[in-house]
Amino acid sequence: MNRIRRISTELMSTYKGKFDIDFTHNKQVLNEIAIVRSKGLKNEIAGYISSYLRRELEEQKEKESEVVAPDESVDETEEIEEQILN
Repeated sequence: MNRIRRISTELMSTYKGKFDIDFTHNKQVLNEIAIVRSKGLKNEIAGYISSYLRRELEEQKEKESEVVAPDESVDETEEIEEQILN
């Protein structure tokens, strides 16, 4: 697993914009930029890149929702306060 992770991170850092969360797209990109003779190794690298980027995207969405959530709670508390005062 360390070899897969090392190769994948090197490829992602070198070719930043080429990879996506789609497995088949990543396999095609690997065919274009690297010579990987083992089908299994190519699949593992493409799968690791796909899962890594998918996980990174989900974390980014969670951070964005956390930033939005406190603002919404302030609006809700203001509405509740208005209802109590009226």
